[in-house]
Formats: sequence, C-alpha cells, structure tokens
Amino acid sequence: MGGQYRITGDKYPRMRRPRGRRRLVFLVVASVTALGLVGWGTLQLIDVFTGKGDKATAAGTKGDCTSKAGPSAKASTTSTAAGTLPRPGQITVNVLNATPRSGLAKQTADELKKRGFRIGDVGNATATYDKKVTGAGILLGAKGAAQAALPVLGTQLSGAEVKTDGRAQADRVDLIIGTAFKSLAKKEDADKALATLSGPQPAASASPKSC
Repeated sequence: MGGQYRITGDKYPRMRRPRGRRRLVFLVVASVTALGLVGWGTLQLIDVFTGKGDKATAAGTKGDCTSKAGPSAKASTTSTAAGTLPRPGQITVNVLNATPRSGLAKQTADELKKRGFRIGDVGNATATYDKKVTGAGILLGAKGAAQAALPVLGTQLSGAEVKTDGRAQADRVDLIIGTAFKSLAKKEDADKALATLSGPQPAASASPKSC
C-alpha cells in the first residue's frame, strides 16, 4: 500500500466482536426462556383453576372407583333380594286339581302344610284349567307375587309353569296340579332350593356411574 501508513510483516491485527453484542444476545436468549417458563406456569395454573386437572385425576382413578363399588353393590343386591321374599308361613296356597285323579289336591295340600305353607281352598280346578294342564302344574298369582310368593312356592314343585292374573292379593296364590304331576319335590331338595333362593344373589357388575 502506498501512502504514509504501510503494513509490514506477516502478522495482521485480529478483528474481535464487541463484548456488548455478546451481552445483548445472552440477554435476549434469557428473556425468551424466562417468558416461556412463565407462559407454561400460567397454563398449568389455568388448568388447575378450571378443573381440567381434576378431570384427568378422575379419569386415572376410574378403575379403582369401580372396583371399590363392587362389594357395596353386591351387598345392596343381596339385601334387596332377601328382603322381598316372604317366608312359607306368609303365603296362602289354594291347591286345585286339574287332573282326573282324585285326592291329589288334599294330599298335596297336606304336604305343603307340613312344610310351613298356609293352605286356602282345596278342590278341583275351574273350567278354565280343568283337564287342560298338561305339565306338572301351574303356579298362578298376582303380578306382585311374580318376584315374591310364586318363586317361593316354585321351590316345592319343579317344572311348574308360572302365570299371573289380575288379582290384588299377592300373598294368596294357586297351585293347579297338571296331568304330568307325580309329587312335590323332595323336602330336602325343596329346602335347598329355598335356601338358595333366599340367600345371597349374584351381584350385577357395578357401573362406573355409581361413583
């Protein structure tokens, strides 16, 4: 180079960035990071106060709630089933013979009385059923007896058909003897069936809504 100033030698001065620019970059990065953390924290607080966090927790524990509800539901079902069934001594049975064989109504009534049932009318079936019942028998009662007196009486005669009519008295039912009737169930078998009917019932699967 010409002129008054010349650079001589094989070494040149190094060009360095001003320290102020480095500080500026650092401050910008730090500010962005801080703003990001503040924003994230704000979103978490919003979730907490709006209840989204509770929903997530509830979803996570849904299975536990269902499993805990099982024993309670079972106990409730058992107590309800047992509470709606009357004892044999609370049921009055009309024993009616729809077969050509004589004496069946009285014999059956006497046996039911020994097993604790109260006995009402004993005799021949009405024209509606006389000589028209081909099975072992028909258990007939009010609609309210369908889940009470009729199942209890049904433990004494296997294979009997269950029907309901318009009568109002639920604790007074009919046993109509059919042509296929041979005898009542053995007392020990009937007692076991009655104990099973009156005992704990299988509980339905609990619904998560019960929580």
